[in-house]
Amino acid sequence: MRSTFNKLLLSCLAVAAFSSCDKNDSEVPEVTGPATEYRYVRVLVADGTANTISQLTPLDGTIATFEAPYANANLYGTASGRFAAMLYGSQNHVQFFDTGLEYHGDHVDVKGDPKFAAITSKASKPSHFKSEGKESIIFNDGDGTLSVANEADFNVPGATMRTIQTGVAPHHGAMAKFSNGNYAITFTDPASSLSGPHGVKIINSSGATVHESNLAVSRLHGNATDGTNAVFGVEGGALVVTQVGQQRLIPNLEGWGTTRVGTVLYAKGVNKFVGYTNLKGAYFIDLANNRFTPIVENTNIMQCKLDAAGKNLLVLLLDGTLKVYDLASGSLKKEGNVIAPTNSSDTFKPVLEATAKYAYIAVPSLGEVHQINLNDFSQVQKHKVSPQPTKLAILGFETNESH
Repeated sequence: MRSTFNKLLLSCLAVAAFSSCDKNDSEVPEVTGPATEYRYVRVLVADGTANTISQLTPLDGTIATFEAPYANANLYGTASGRFAAMLYGSQNHVQFFDTGLEYHGDHVDVKGDPKFAAITSKASKPSHFKSEGKESIIFNDGDGTLSVANEADFNVPGATMRTIQTGVAPHHGAMAKFSNGNYAITFTDPASSLSGPHGVKIINSSGATVHESNLAVSRLHGNATDGTNAVFGVEGGALVVTQVGQQRLIPNLEGWGTTRVGTVLYAKGVNKFVGYTNLKGAYFIDLANNRFTPIVENTNIMQCKLDAAGKNLLVLLLDGTLKVYDLASGSLKKEGNVIAPTNSSDTFKPVLEATAKYAYIAVPSLGEVHQINLNDFSQVQKHKVSPQPTKLAILGFETNESH
């Protein structure tokens, strides 16, 4: 491994830096320079047609391939950075992938080789995934339940996720975890003539209702939380639900009509909410001033993603243009063409994820993940991962520090 790293460092004209003697730097050389990704970043890739999961280590370009139970897993990194959830909605199956990396505040320990974790779930139609702390939560559309699990149980042989009976009817729903341990959960109202979901109630970890809904809405989809507030996209605006049960609507901008921000993101690095709709663009959802404010207004957006730290918004257009926005100010930092144009009718379109240093774009038609230097878009490394890569997740940690 030392030989591989030394060759990479020479190619980048970087020098291995050795620090205190209590770290075994003779075995794990320091990586420096803007042309290399952090040592402990991993990119997990699912294939659209093959039962394949690939783990890319961007630092040296190595790829490990694993046989998955099904194709086209929906991938979600956990809050801890160590694991990824693999959701197969049509097959009623969930399992997790373990990078073997564990963060300890100032360094990373390698706890084992990358592998599938032991824990699974067989609940009906798993859909929305959220992770807070060491807990993972899944809303199951087929029966309206939540599946929850703590990472301490992920590698226990035969472990299964715990089921919370929420008391809501099956629907395409969503949930959010508050810092007080309760959950905001969507529901449908059979008496409503409008499209659902129709509201949000708060339950505890046993499924008992703590706060009923007090604001009827429709077409609810997309949500995020900062631990105190949960924000949902609904027809006509954004529904804000606090952990103490208060609810209010932030109205759409004038002229939007019934447009809904179907995707809501929480940018933890700047403590801001972002709403996205392909009908309008991406907007700050300003809780303090109860309004939407534009970040980018464009109707040709293919992907709209936060970077791993939640400090920048990356927007990939159908024409292959990548735009990077600083979320502290809302200003455009950089833009340029990075991939070939995509037909809006394509079944499998390119997908985007990012770290502070690189954008990663899976290009299904080429079987590649493109690693694009965010300081210089012309610097692109192309990784051949699988026949048709369709899903990405950033795992691991933006650091080079080992124990």
